[in-house]
Amino acid sequence: MKTNKALKRLTHVEELLSDVMERYSDGAHDIQQRLLDAKAAVGRAKDGLKLQASSEKTSAPEKAATRKAAVKVPPAKATKKHVPTKQDYEG
Repeated sequence: MKTNKALKRLTHVEELLSDVMERYSDGAHDIQQRLLDAKAAVGRAKDGLKLQASSEKTSAPEKAATRKAAVKVPPAKATKKHVPTKQDYEG
């Protein structure tokens, strides 16, 4: 999965957790704590993905140079064997 897509999904999960936390009763502190822990874990995952995305951007020129070099090499032509046709026999 691409980094941007994963970040969007994690943001959506974070919003859903916030919504559940707002709607859930204040009486069950154990559940509230678990929701807070889940939201914190999602935040840590987003931070990790952001770090990964920034490191990918710094190494992108190296990868682009490699791709450009690979594109310059012409692909090998496939050799197609000649199959005799009816015209070859009549001629």
